Amino acid sequence: MENVNTYIESGVLELYAMGDLTAAERLEVETMAKNYPAVAAELSKIENSFVDFATKFAVEPSNRVKESFFNQIGFDNNIEIDLEPVSIKKQAKEIQLYPQKSINFYKYSFAASFTLLVISVVALILLYNNLQQSKFQIAQLQSNNQSFANRVNYLQNQVKITQNSMSIFSNPDVKTVRLAGTANSPKSKMIVMWNAKEQKVMIDLQTMDMPLTDTKHQYQLWALVNGKPVDLGVFDAKGQITGVQEMKNIEIAQTFAVTLEPRGGSLNPTMSQLMVVGNIM
Repeated sequence: MENVNTYIESGVLELYAMGDLTAAERLEVETMAKNYPAVAAELSKIENSFVDFATKFAVEPSNRVKESFFNQIGFDNNIEIDLEPVSIKKQAKEIQLYPQKSINFYKYSFAASFTLLVISVVALILLYNNLQQSKFQIAQLQSNNQSFANRVNYLQNQVKITQNSMSIFSNPDVKTVRLAGTANSPKSKMIVMWNAKEQKVMIDLQTMDMPLTDTKHQYQLWALVNGKPVDLGVFDAKGQITGVQEMKNIEIAQTFAVTLEPRGGSLNPTMSQLMVVGNIM
């Protein structure tokens, strides 16, 4: 219903009544009048108003004018002809409800408004696209900054690990015990660092060369104390690992050994899976 009201208020019905439309435009008005009773009623109202206006201001020609007119066209002036309907109908078409300049003004105003609307829509689309692009660039910068921060944290951690390793190796209280491979893994080797004064035991992950562990197995470090094995904890061989891993503390030990055990470790070493061993000098 809103579209019908807009159509009625557009002024096209007045132009139709004044005969100021093309054939295609007139056909459109007639189609709308057939389909929408409100349009037909408004069009009838407009046409009636034009007829009333023409009737009100119609001028009756004098007898002299009538006689001269009929003589020119060859009619007998005694024949009575009712000219009023023709005059009214003709004048109704010739009378314009609005001056032509006003009609042109509305046409140009509508065209200018429509152009402004198109420009505004295009500007909004461009603004939206620029906003989306800016959001994407901001998100990308944030992601890059986060990646950079993570990289810096990783490098700082690596530096800290390296410094700790250097401090351990340079500590005169730390003994370095080299463990060599057995028949089960001849090429395996690793280093155990033991600070008997502080009772701390550490393994060097960077220099360790052991077969990689799977999801079901772990290596377990043992200390041989007076002929009895003592559990010092489990660890994994994952490759490309730097730094040291601290194990369980021990005060006295004569030998260090590593066995391959089920994940989580065992109460007693599985000697058939002895991987490396080294005596403390």
